[in-house]
Amino acid sequence: MLVVCSDTHSRTGHELTDHMTEAVQSADLVVHAGDFTSAAALNAVQAESDRLFAVHGNADGAAVRDRLPPARTFDVGDRTVALTHRRDGGATGLAMFGRSRDADLVVSGHTHRPSVSDADDVTLLNPGSYADPRGNRPGYAELEQADDELHGRLLEPDGTVVETFVVG
Repeated sequence: MLVVCSDTHSRTGHELTDHMTEAVQSADLVVHAGDFTSAAALNAVQAESDRLFAVHGNADGAAVRDRLPPARTFDVGDRTVALTHRRDGGATGLAMFGRSRDADLVVSGHTHRPSVSDADDVTLLNPGSYADPRGNRPGYAELEQADDELHGRLLEPDGTVVETFVVG
C-alpha cells in the first residue's frame, strides 16, 4: 500500500492520529508532498516510516529544504508518479509537469484541499492536509496496485473513505 499525505505544518512532530498512524506504519511507501514546516516534523514522519519519498514545500525552512528536493519522479508498479508541492498554473501547470515526466499520476499539496481529477492522460491527486486543513476537510490518500492500475481512496484521518478513484 502507498500512503500519500501533505501539509503537516508542525513545529514539533508528525501530528498523525487515528487510522492514519497505522496506515503510515504499515505502508510499503509513504509519499509526502511537502510543507513539513520543521525538521522535527520531517524526522517524526521518518521515524514512523523508513520508506518515505518526500519533497519540500513553500513553508519548509532551510533545514528541510536542504534534505529534500522540490520535485521527484518514481514508479509504483507499472505507473509513474511525479511529486511536487505546487506548480504555477493550477491544474494545467500540474498536468504539464506530469506530462514532462511521463507520469500517470501527479501528487501535489499546498491547497490543503483533498481532490482528485483527470487531466486527459494524467491523474492529479492532492491528498489535502491531514493535520492543518485550514477550513477544508482533513485528508490523505491510500493507493494499491491491482493488475496494471492503481486503485486509490481519499480518506479522512480516522479512515472514513471520502472518494475512490483509479489511475490507469
